[in-house]
Amino acid sequence: MQRSHFIRLLSGLIGLLALCSCHQQDAATPRSTPPHRTTITALIWAPDWPEQMLQIAAEFSALNPDVRVDVQFMIGNSVEENIKPRVAAGMLPDVLSVNPNAYSAELADQNVLADVSQTVAWQNVLAPLRRDWTSRHGTAFGISGGVATTMIYYNRDMFAKAGVEKVPTNFDEFLRVCAQLKRAGFTPIMLNGGFPNMLGNGPFASGFANNVVAHEPNWKSKMAEGTLNLDTAQVADIFAKMALLPERGYVQPAFMSTGYDDGMQLFKEGKVAMTFQGSWAAGLLLHGNRFATGVFIPPWNARGEPVVPVLGSETGFAVSETPNKAAAMRFLEFIAGKGFPILQKKRHNISPFQHDAETAVSDREIVDYTNAASRYPVTASPYYSTLPSNTLESLHGLMQDVLLKKMTPRQAAKHLDQSVKNEAKMHYK
Repeated sequence: MQRSHFIRLLSGLIGLLALCSCHQQDAATPRSTPPHRTTITALIWAPDWPEQMLQIAAEFSALNPDVRVDVQFMIGNSVEENIKPRVAAGMLPDVLSVNPNAYSAELADQNVLADVSQTVAWQNVLAPLRRDWTSRHGTAFGISGGVATTMIYYNRDMFAKAGVEKVPTNFDEFLRVCAQLKRAGFTPIMLNGGFPNMLGNGPFASGFANNVVAHEPNWKSKMAEGTLNLDTAQVADIFAKMALLPERGYVQPAFMSTGYDDGMQLFKEGKVAMTFQGSWAAGLLLHGNRFATGVFIPPWNARGEPVVPVLGSETGFAVSETPNKAAAMRFLEFIAGKGFPILQKKRHNISPFQHDAETAVSDREIVDYTNAASRYPVTASPYYSTLPSNTLESLHGLMQDVLLKKMTPRQAAKHLDQSVKNEAKMHYK
């Protein structure tokens, strides 16, 4: 009994000494506190690359453990319809997708969007594109997501089987090619009736380029002033050309319910011979097909007139004036730097940055197309940087109404004209 009592006493003494030692060690070595972590929100337009955006955010947070990125994705038909409610509520995210247009520029001049001119990303944006991203008061309000140009992708195998030996160079030739493809049993072209954003980027943008920009060098300033007349036969013709494609049976069945992804899938599956798309879709549309794919400038010009390509800045990224602006600027730098190759592996777009020659993944065919388009004496802007933001939303409905035969092309031109002039009255000073 005495021996067991001694053992218990010795064990207790050892435990007490160990406890004292731990207290001394704790007193000598201060505990490390975890770093403060800032959460920034990023609201992004990424209809065809959401996984890549999530990867960019994850890799940024891994290298910047003090910043967490909460990625949210825009929905609907336009960037602006996602931004406007948040501006009205004073709840803009820290980083967001924006278009290089008057609406975004005005947000910058109202100190809603931050000036990014001191970032490395801005310094690396190609000089011609910087004009698209500079407000009237000289604020650099965003960086471009790519060099945007819209084109027609075509199935070379279908063209060959239908006996089409060369791509069309004007709208009359285009209609003849469509007729030839249809006679050979092919659906000539895909139309995104259910996703009016691509109707705008496709037949509307090319129509505006060839029917308005080609004949009015000062179209942009006149539109801002409210003196550009769009209630004309030429503008009605933009809508009429769009409506002519389904009228002649040149588009896929149920075209008014075709969205963005399913429209591209129709082309990839060889169910349509052509599709309007942008350079941003090159990674998907040029690869993984059972057929060879080519591209050509949409021939929306009249016979005997030079074609006007669409070329400009793609939807890009901006930083809001929020308490998290410093962390948001760091994320913007990452998107334009180490994150950009992640995006490019999926999209194969034309890089808007000077320093990306080695890291950017681009297809030779798209590079050649963009270089050729840039050499034309007259080029037009993408539709989202051409029209006022409220007019964009109006245009989406006008195009769909014309396709559904609820409105005539001439009525659509009149409504478009009224919308543009109303916007000028409200905003032009």
